Formats: sequence, structure tokens, C-alpha cells
Amino acid sequence: MNDTLHWFKSSYSDGGGGNCVEVAHSHRPEGAAVHLRDSKVQDGPTFAVEPSSWSAFLAYAAS
Repeated sequence: MNDTLHWFKSSYSDGGGGNCVEVAHSHRPEGAAVHLRDSKVQDGPTFAVEPSSWSAFLAYAAS
């Protein structure tokens, strides 16, 4: 699945190899999802959440 998604890092990431999360969006027949992975382990595990859950997390993190 990782090969078919367009992954991107936060604009706050400096590219210096620190801790960073990459995100990808999918719009598939089974439903939309936000996929997340560790930027340092690109072939490692990923997980997906519903877009509404991701939006709620971002709102919480920004507060």
C-alpha cells in the first residue's frame, strides 16, 4: 500500500533526520482515510484513521 500513496512531511520538518511523521490521503471505494508512518522507516508499519479523527487530533494538538 505504501507504494501507491503520495506521502508528505510537515512543513515544520527541517529534513535533518529528526523525528517526523509522514501523512498520505486516500480516497478509495471503501472510504477516505489518512495514513501515517514514521519518516525514518518508510517500509515499516503504517496506520490509517478516518479524516474526521485526524482533523480532531490536529485541532487538539494546535490548542
